[in-house]
Amino acid sequence: MNKRTVHVAVYNTFADWEIGAATAHINRTHWQREPGTWQTKTVGLSTAPITTLGGMHITPEMALAELRPEDSAMLILAGADTWDGEELRPFARKAREFLAAGVPVAAICGATLGLALEGLLDERKHTSNVREMLLYSGYAGAQHYVDEAAVTDGELITAGGTAPFEFAREVLGKLGVYEPHVLAGWYQLYGQSDGAGWEVLAAYDEQQAAAG
Repeated sequence: MNKRTVHVAVYNTFADWEIGAATAHINRTHWQREPGTWQTKTVGLSTAPITTLGGMHITPEMALAELRPEDSAMLILAGADTWDGEELRPFARKAREFLAAGVPVAAICGATLGLALEGLLDERKHTSNVREMLLYSGYAGAQHYVDEAAVTDGELITAGGTAPFEFAREVLGKLGVYEPHVLAGWYQLYGQSDGAGWEVLAAYDEQQAAAG
């Protein structure tokens, strides 16, 4: 089976918790429509080790210069303390390249500011931590801001930093990792702490087991 790769950008002060629900369930085969289809791969500005905001040390599996949209199913960008400067602009430019090629980009928290600075939110519906954070960028997309936890517009997903499960729901949905009703049950359980979601997932397990 050919693996489909979701590329995860990593950099110093990368907010690791913001994307953990998405990356864990991309890699975990349980409940997936086609188990074993998906994998993640980390991408850095270089392959030099980085330290996340949570103190984890990660050595990127590849450098950004090597990344091509045609080799990827999605680019995920997490928040960091440095999105308001020039350091991470190469990732925003890569996001532009992905979107131009019709390959999804998912940005959360400070990464949405990076996309705003790159002009990628000027004509797309989007969200962020708060509206004012993006206004700081001087971008031209304020009329497209949506006051929701996570927003998908075409191939672009955006979310606020306090919405890791809503972000994951949009990522998993865009990729088609789960059947729609399974994704709804997944979010009900993980995003809303509603045990009824487990019943949906357990029923799917039984259905798959019966199918052999």
